[in-house]
Amino acid sequence: MTTAPSGRRHARHDLRTHREVRLAARPAPGTPLTDDLFETAEVPTPSPEPGQLLVRTEVMSVAAVMRTLMDETTSVPMRSFALGEPLYGPAIGEVVSAPGTGFAPGDLVQHDLGWREYALVDASAAQHVDPGLLPDPAAYLSQGPTAWMGVTRGAEVRPGDTVFVSGAAGGVGSLAGQAARLRGARRIIGSAGSQRKADILRKELGYDAVVLRGAGPIEEQLRAAAPEGVDAVIDNVGGEQLQASIAVANRGARIALVGALGAQLADSGSPTTAIDTFSLLTRGITLRGTVLHADHLDLIPEWYQQFGAGLRAGTLTFPHSRLHGLDSAPRALRELVEGCHVGAVLVEL
Repeated sequence: MTTAPSGRRHARHDLRTHREVRLAARPAPGTPLTDDLFETAEVPTPSPEPGQLLVRTEVMSVAAVMRTLMDETTSVPMRSFALGEPLYGPAIGEVVSAPGTGFAPGDLVQHDLGWREYALVDASAAQHVDPGLLPDPAAYLSQGPTAWMGVTRGAEVRPGDTVFVSGAAGGVGSLAGQAARLRGARRIIGSAGSQRKADILRKELGYDAVVLRGAGPIEEQLRAAAPEGVDAVIDNVGGEQLQASIAVANRGARIALVGALGAQLADSGSPTTAIDTFSLLTRGITLRGTVLHADHLDLIPEWYQQFGAGLRAGTLTFPHSRLHGLDSAPRALRELVEGCHVGAVLVEL
């Protein structure tokens, strides 16, 4: 894990070709990602028409949902990656050319056409990035807005709460615990898949206790970590961890569903979670699905203000791993799916 920013590295502006990473084949259900599923192609660098930007990618992120999008059909509201075409995903880059737009060469922008060295982006699909707001522009690729949404809108974390965050070592979870502390949570418990990650959560990210997958029933571990019950839950996983959350929840608890890693990374099928609706009813537990880009876009600038101030003051950190070079992008996704990293996983070009 690293939190250190690196200097911007400027490639030549006169490159006639650039490289992109394409989906060469779809993974078979239940099999790990392998290098032969991807191919790197050298293609002509596009020329923007009026209303378009040519953007040189500086850093891109990978996310667990990208494994789902490698399948021909998915249950998530995003288009699957097309065979023989470049993958896509969040990226930060520098504008090279921007005819007929409100952008200028040298501007930093965020867009969703990562996995390529140069991107041709419609001006309406690019967002200005303020390089002075965050100490490291790559932090714009954090999943902090989703974490902030889960904490403030989904679980409505309040001062004195005991909070449980499933998938606490991921891009959302590693920031959700910190966000819950900002809201005055008294005790914060997370789940992780290894002792190494549990140690990082406790020693570096402010978690008070961690339950471990594979170390016994989650409900028993959660009851031991929260003997007085939990008041708020940010659930990134579903499955047994969501069931345990409901079982240990106090009356009036708020549970925010912000992810479904258990289903996205399942070996096969689309696993469902059996919900104890009687407990929801009799204990007045709120179970709320939250989607940032559907309903809570107004939280994004609010989060960046909080994040920038916290990073500068040292009260917040941006847990992430940063790999280098476009060729490392497939490995970055593979290692993320395998659970090798804590926090966000970025690729710097």
